[in-house]
Amino acid sequence: MKTLAKFSGIAYLLIFISGFYANFAILGSLIDLGSSAKTTINIIGNSIQFRNGLFGFLAMLVADIFLIWSLFEFTKPANKRVAYVASLLRGFHALFFIIALFRLIEIYHITYKATNSIELQATVINLLSEFDMFWTIGLLFFGAHLVTLSFLCLKFKSIPKLISLLLVIAALGYFVDGLAKLYFQDYLDYQFYFEVVVILTAVIGELSFTIWLLILGFSRQNEKV
Repeated sequence: MKTLAKFSGIAYLLIFISGFYANFAILGSLIDLGSSAKTTINIIGNSIQFRNGLFGFLAMLVADIFLIWSLFEFTKPANKRVAYVASLLRGFHALFFIIALFRLIEIYHITYKATNSIELQATVINLLSEFDMFWTIGLLFFGAHLVTLSFLCLKFKSIPKLISLLLVIAALGYFVDGLAKLYFQDYLDYQFYFEVVVILTAVIGELSFTIWLLILGFSRQNEKV
């Protein structure tokens, strides 16, 4: 159980590193949803950088799929049915991210050594919008996963109750940002503030759980719930 906890922590840490790299260091520096021309030119001129971002997202996806299994094995002693629900919700998150990732792969193929044009710009911005939409839907499922994970953590005496609370707060961050992105027409005007909320809550909540998995894990006497 202790080894499983640490491997889960490593996978979670990989998600943090690869996700921040791909989403903020790569996409954030290339994409400007307010300018399809600038975005397309950036992607065409930095195809290797864009491809590296795809690899970062792929690494994040592999780690996330591993966590579907490892966290289920880790938490099923608390409540097997709820652990199944948590895994299913995280699985839906992974499924929607796979669908979203195919949009980025298509962008890479159509822009690789391509010539900029109005038609290409329209296609690129539409694919980016679809990527954002599918990933956002997936993150809503992920938020629901964090709520069920928080409930499971409460069943373990060895896991600090504060971590369970922080996981719920992280889930609320995903819900607020995701629903605003899907339904708030002026979202782009306040995007920075929504992103600050979701990043802070996610980092504090999920990273606290990750650190606990990595450093503390489960000792023999803590395996019982």
